[in-house]
Amino acid sequence: MLRRLLLLVVFPLMTMPASAQTPPTQSTWQNPPEPIVSMLDVDPLPAVSISPDSQWLLEFERRSLPPISELAQPWVAIAGTKLNPKTWGPAQEGFYTGISVRTLGATDSTPIYLPPEARIRNLRWSYDSRYLAFTLTQADGIELWVLDVAAAKAKPLTGPMLNGVYGTPCRWLPGENEGLVCKVRPQGVGQPPAEPTVPLGPVIESSQGRVAANRTYTNLLASPHDEALLEYYFSSQLAHISLDGEITLLDNPSLIRNVTVSPDGQWLLRSTVHRPFSYQVPLSRFPVRYEVLNRQGEVIHELVDLPLADDVPIAFDSVRRGKRGIRWRADQPATLYWAEALDDGDASVAAEHRDAVYTLAAPFDGDPREIWRSTLRFRGMIWGNGNIAIATEAWYDTRQVKNWAMSPDEPTAAPILLSERDFQDAYANPGQPVTQPGPYGRSVLMLNEANDSIYLSGDGASPEGVFPFLDRLHLSDLETERLWQAAGDSFSRVTRVLDNGAQSLIVRRQSPSMPGNYYQLDLAREAETTLTNFADPLPWYANVQKEIVRYSRADGVTLTATLYLPPGYNPDQDGTLPTLLWVYPQEFKDREVASQNTRPEHTFTRPGRDSVLFLLTQGYAVLSGPTMPIIGEGDAEPNDTYIEQLVASAEAAVNYLVERGVSDGSRLAIGGHSYGAFTTANLLAHSDLFQAGIARSGAYNRTLTPFGFQGEQRNFWETPETYLKMSPFIAAEKINEPLLLIHGAEDNNSGTFPIQSERLYEAMKGLGGTVRYVSLPAEGHGYRSREAVGHVLWEMVEWLDEHVKGEN
Repeated sequence: MLRRLLLLVVFPLMTMPASAQTPPTQSTWQNPPEPIVSMLDVDPLPAVSISPDSQWLLEFERRSLPPISELAQPWVAIAGTKLNPKTWGPAQEGFYTGISVRTLGATDSTPIYLPPEARIRNLRWSYDSRYLAFTLTQADGIELWVLDVAAAKAKPLTGPMLNGVYGTPCRWLPGENEGLVCKVRPQGVGQPPAEPTVPLGPVIESSQGRVAANRTYTNLLASPHDEALLEYYFSSQLAHISLDGEITLLDNPSLIRNVTVSPDGQWLLRSTVHRPFSYQVPLSRFPVRYEVLNRQGEVIHELVDLPLADDVPIAFDSVRRGKRGIRWRADQPATLYWAEALDDGDASVAAEHRDAVYTLAAPFDGDPREIWRSTLRFRGMIWGNGNIAIATEAWYDTRQVKNWAMSPDEPTAAPILLSERDFQDAYANPGQPVTQPGPYGRSVLMLNEANDSIYLSGDGASPEGVFPFLDRLHLSDLETERLWQAAGDSFSRVTRVLDNGAQSLIVRRQSPSMPGNYYQLDLAREAETTLTNFADPLPWYANVQKEIVRYSRADGVTLTATLYLPPGYNPDQDGTLPTLLWVYPQEFKDREVASQNTRPEHTFTRPGRDSVLFLLTQGYAVLSGPTMPIIGEGDAEPNDTYIEQLVASAEAAVNYLVERGVSDGSRLAIGGHSYGAFTTANLLAHSDLFQAGIARSGAYNRTLTPFGFQGEQRNFWETPETYLKMSPFIAAEKINEPLLLIHGAEDNNSGTFPIQSERLYEAMKGLGGTVRYVSLPAEGHGYRSREAVGHVLWEMVEWLDEHVKGEN
């Protein structure tokens, strides 16, 4: 049987008659019905940024959906990236369109004059909060601009010369009026290399028995011409750019991946990629050299030259060998730190310690100093005042996470375990340490005046609901003191602690009828000041009925979902509704953790882009995100019983809807995006609970992702039965309900190539199923253009009206 299934995978459509291969039809973009079509053109609420010194509040305007003509502009796809060859920036970039500034607490703001149709990106505050640097994308390149916040005036510092194809192009220097260090396009670079009209020869790859398994990446190098394009577009130079616009080149052109500035501003950490390149992994795995430069651009110290990392094991806790995560300590003037794997980077081998953390101080001519060893994989460090830092380690297989308080400058001091838990256990989450600008402007731990306590800000998930909090943690006895917690019929979260005594806070508060606005709280006086006053952009949804609901699976696991009902709906008077369940499963190792309630109830929820909540306007009920936990306790792997647990979760959700009176069970649809699309196809194949399905940008044949997917770390050859059983493509003959497949034609997400939808469509068509496949030109894994988003919503409404509501 296994051999027959493998043959089906390799030759899935060979037996289909030629008459089944009907050509695709070219359609025009369609718009969804009102009021959806009008809602799509409403601009979203602005984004907010508060200055590091908490004196200024900036609002950034955002536009509604971009036109397809913008997304369809030519791009170059190389080494796992997509870039715009005209601008030397990312392709299909997102951006802000305007800026306004005001002092914190003021009611009136000043709009900043910028060129028409501004495309604002790469926002970075100066360390003294006097300036905001940003880039402005023009038709022929990327400019560096700076906003003088107090004067409310912005000016360009460069022409269109920055290289923004990979990462942040500019970093502030910390000194007053010192300016920035940026990656700029090499001078006199000429035209990009032309693609040969005649192939120079075959492309040959080989492997000499070395294990080098990788997950399924997209947009990789595929030819020598791609290699030439990589060297052309990724080549850049470092330049010092003053606030007067004076430009000083610091080094020769190279393939600069990133540059960071030491806290004291005297040193630069530069990382550059180099040959040999790879056709199997993205640029982040290429050989990379880390060097320390002085302010004149001279190489002072080569820290490490890492080889090609195309052989990192696929297990989630496996990492690249050698130094990784190289950064500057935030609490020291010029000290680097990094981690190195002690288990050769292989999570599958037994080891007493997984990582060691080292530091190296300027002038970088001594030996690195080891400051800590982790028993799990090192995940990060939050620095304090030299006498304290908090280190985090975690391990995916056991879902374990630990936080340690340590004294980095006192090697003999034993670390103190602050917390240990399942990282999916929201009820036990103590919160994240609060930070503030340190002596060098970088974020460091906020300590109280006595330096014996830190602060923790958490989500506050509990069986009673989700109520964010702020705690003080006493380091002497690890006792916590609750300083503030959200309450009432709104949802608030701390965004800034303004003083070391934690008596003044900034919170963001929202409710079902009020968008997120910012408030300054004085805890001692029990007073508050309104900082923003945003209005509801889509007031139609103010009366939507939203409820967090809980119900049980047959095996006793408690499930959660968000139920949305149209305004004014009364089940006693209006009867049942056609209903869509929009799903996305998750793997767990503990059934109690899988049963937790982690959803805040009193949030402001408005649809955007292609949200299924738009269907409420058409008379549908929506059960959003019904939890479908796939649990594997002990040595059991969750996916070994994926289908059984998936169907059981869906049955529990349907039973709840029927018992509640929302549905009669005969007008139900299932849908999802990405892994939710995979779930949708599986539920149609292995149950008869639904009358139709919508699957967007999914993967359906797991043999096309043979080295792991989602939470599955085993490869296909280790567990072929699991891969085949989980693949709805293998069970395509069982999908006897109508299925709408939608996919971005340029999907660059790992594992969800458009061929996944193409092949499932061909299989269902060849087997006589009812299926429609919509391929969206120029769209990626998510859909962004006004035309595509409108069309997707039109397709969904039409499909559900015909196959669920029964109106077509």
